[in-house]
Parts: sequence; structure tokens; C-alpha cells
Amino acid sequence: MSSRTKKKLSPRQREELLNVLKIRFEKNMNRHKSIEWTKVEVKLKDNDEKLWSLNEMEKTGGEPDVVGYDKKTGEYIFYDCSAESPSGRRSFCYDREALNSRKEHKPKNSTMEIATEMGVEILTEEQYRELQKLGEFDTKTSSWVKTSSEIRELGGAIFCDRRYDTVFVYHNGAESYYAARGFRGLLRV
Repeated sequence: MSSRTKKKLSPRQREELLNVLKIRFEKNMNRHKSIEWTKVEVKLKDNDEKLWSLNEMEKTGGEPDVVGYDKKTGEYIFYDCSAESPSGRRSFCYDREALNSRKEHKPKNSTMEIATEMGVEILTEEQYRELQKLGEFDTKTSSWVKTSSEIRELGGAIFCDRRYDTVFVYHNGAESYYAARGFRGLLRV
């Protein structure tokens, strides 16, 4: 039985991931002012499944980092903070319905299914804009964002990127996929 099936990391994987997350946290204090790593680490050590999800974010190129704290739920919020859309999560259409609608040249999977398998949510447009206040992301790539049911029912999906120092929101058929378009995840711990 693989650790992937159990959604649990080995002690060595846990240690390596916690070390990577701590180094990233300390290098990017502007993303999480007034949050202490020791408190984040305590929450992480108590949650094998969330650590597994963070590892999935990391190994697909997301570079997850703490971007906030929800006082109501007591949860730390992680976003993918890689400069460009995570390289291991590109070339997917939006969801299963879109994947099934393709007659030929189907991508390997869909964004929504990959996110579910990883145990993460994809960013909303609002969350994507919050991320962009912390740095410059997706200046060469783009990222699918959570799309309203009204747009999906009409066959579309939305994605965002940053060009000309501005965040843009666009639309595409949900069945489309591109080598430079992925998605960014969110995880609450």
C-alpha cells in the first residue's frame, strides 16, 4: 500500500516537507505578517492528511506558503505561491463534464478532479486577486479559477493572469486546455 493511497507521508517525507515549508515561510514574511511558524508547524504536525495535500502541492510545483489566518475557524490558509502556474498541473481542461465533451485530443484529466484528488480547492477570482497583492504571479502563464455555475452551464470557465502590472480575468470553453494554463490550490490547516 503506497503512502499516496493512505494519504500519509513517511516520517522522512514529513521532515523534508516541514523543512521546505519553514524555509519558504521565513523567506517570504511579507505574505504572512504577524503569523508565527511555530504555531503553523504545530497544526501541521497534527494533521497527516493536510501534510499529504501540501506535499502534493509541492511536488507538482506549487510552492505552497501561508497567506493568512482565519480567526473564525482557527485555520491557517496556504496558497500555491510559485511564480508561474504550477508546472505539474497544466494542460488540463476545467472539469469532468468538459473532459467528457471532448471528442478527440482529450487532456489527461481535469483541473477540478486533480484538485479533489490532491485534497485542495482551486482559488476563486477574489482569492487570486488577493494572491496578486503579495507579489507578481502568472506573468507568463495563466490559472483556471473557480467558475460560477451560471458560466459553467453555458459551457464556459474563467481563468486569470497578470500582464502589464494588471490582473486580468478571461473566459474560455471549459473543454479547452493549454500548456501554459494550470491552477493554483488553496488548503486550510
